[in-house]
Amino acid sequence: MKLVKLLANLGYGSRKQVAQLLRAGRITDAAGAVLSADARVAHADIRLDGAPLDPPQGLVLLLHKPVGYTCSTRDPGRLVYDLLPPRFRRRSPLLSPVGRLDRDTSGALLLTDDGALLHRIVSPRARLAKVYEATLAQDLRGDEAGIFASGTLLLASEATPLAPAVLQAVDPRRARLTLTEGRYHQVRRMFAAVGNHVVALHRSRIGGLALGELAPGAWRPLDAADLQALFRSP
Repeated sequence: MKLVKLLANLGYGSRKQVAQLLRAGRITDAAGAVLSADARVAHADIRLDGAPLDPPQGLVLLLHKPVGYTCSTRDPGRLVYDLLPPRFRRRSPLLSPVGRLDRDTSGALLLTDDGALLHRIVSPRARLAKVYEATLAQDLRGDEAGIFASGTLLLASEATPLAPAVLQAVDPRRARLTLTEGRYHQVRRMFAAVGNHVVALHRSRIGGLALGELAPGAWRPLDAADLQALFRSP
């Protein structure tokens, strides 16, 4: 791929803007030699203002989404893209959220420009476990774990029962819930079905990949080892 197109696809500017970067001598190789538009250099050896380029197509990010941000490119208000470098929003192919967390839910969110990987993660056949920490308005009754694990719970306005889910009581008003599917507002609707209300919700893990020490609003790119961990059970 030509250098101008490569940098434009990575979001560093339009082709015209990238051409201007080249003419200004801001794009070099790892040794500092200025590159021309027709230079053939390995991606890992290209520098912009001395810094390595972002990874090529196949980028996967883990973001700690704070409450108040929307997983969208167009909704009004604060978007998860506002937490990332602006060029990430301009990448082609688009860097897309893998599934969604609603505005009032925090925690682990993946974004990728790899369509095949996105579909692999969200496919019902993957049965990729997601772990949520829920703070409740009322004390747990004690029968919720059995109801959620039964595989018979029906959500309002749905005709297909939920797949079995695992609930662990952390304290009377906090619960850890592990799901293998992702229906609309599923955790909130599950607790509503047993007469409770979720006042705070946080996703702590996707598959075998945990947020760890990642602070709210922070993100990091995933490497091959991370992706292997993603598809392991928590």
